[in-house]
Amino acid sequence: MTVCEQDRDVLARTLWGESRGEGLAGMVAVAWSIRNRVNDGREKSWWGEGYAGVCQKPYQFSCWNKGDPNQPFLSGARQIPFRELAQCRLAADLVIDGKVPDPTSGATHYHATSMSPAPNWAKGATRTLELGHHIFFKDVP
Repeated sequence: MTVCEQDRDVLARTLWGESRGEGLAGMVAVAWSIRNRVNDGREKSWWGEGYAGVCQKPYQFSCWNKGDPNQPFLSGARQIPFRELAQCRLAADLVIDGKVPDPTSGATHYHATSMSPAPNWAKGATRTLELGHHIFFKDVP
């Protein structure tokens, strides 16, 4: 799959919106869950096509939803601080370029540890990792 500059930028912005407080390891884990959706093996994936398509598919990553406080930063209406975006870009590039292994063991979903109760989709899913303030899952029914 060809990855364009827009894919890298949208993934980095998604990492800022979803995991900027989690350090590089947490951002890499979130990026891998997105990569696992991108590479799900289906010709036309439900998740969307490519990194930008997966990240920006409505209601998949709340940071892109209208009304979310992160959305103006992701859309470019407000500026993300340079150093923060640079760290997100590093995590995005490491994952896209296959420079780091998948710490999530194939996860396609995650939620914040603060979510109580857990989302309905987590019931019956395989928990693969808890890192920082996120819990990762695969085999989501």
